[in-house]
Amino acid sequence: MEGRVGTLKVLVVRGKRLAIRDFKSSDPYVIVKLGNQTQKTKVINSCLNPVWNEELVFSVSEPVGVLQLEVFDRDRFKSDDKMGRAQVSLQDLVSGARLSRALRLSTGETKLRKVAPDGENRLMAESFVTFVAGEIVQEVRLKLSDVESGELELKLRWSENPTSQTTGGAAGA
Repeated sequence: MEGRVGTLKVLVVRGKRLAIRDFKSSDPYVIVKLGNQTQKTKVINSCLNPVWNEELVFSVSEPVGVLQLEVFDRDRFKSDDKMGRAQVSLQDLVSGARLSRALRLSTGETKLRKVAPDGENRLMAESFVTFVAGEIVQEVRLKLSDVESGELELKLRWSENPTSQTTGGAAGA
């Protein structure tokens, strides 16, 4: 695939203090979108603090976009209820990958940049972009928007295509 620059692994760790959408609880799941790719976690029944620990894998092409997340409550007899949304810019991971190449990192663990919470990124705490054993990693806690309460914890892992790290690399058919 032309323009493919890497692989993004999204570990949807857990949700906390999610909104009640059924009588006393909710049956939450997360839909994760990157460009035209969409994936979904499993449903956790009757839980406002679900633990998914589910990894979703995406191919990333130029231009690198924004990871969109939506939390829903599964309902059997009507349409699923919205429980909030969030998004994560992938630019910090891409910048971290460029920096790790410039520093020629190949082993160990190195913090590459700090990402502070602001009005746009919905981070609940500082997040660090780190080089760990050949991958760029960022752990994030996001406050959900368009809902009365809720947060998501994710671990993002970026690995570049070998051909995107050098120019003129031959790609297999």
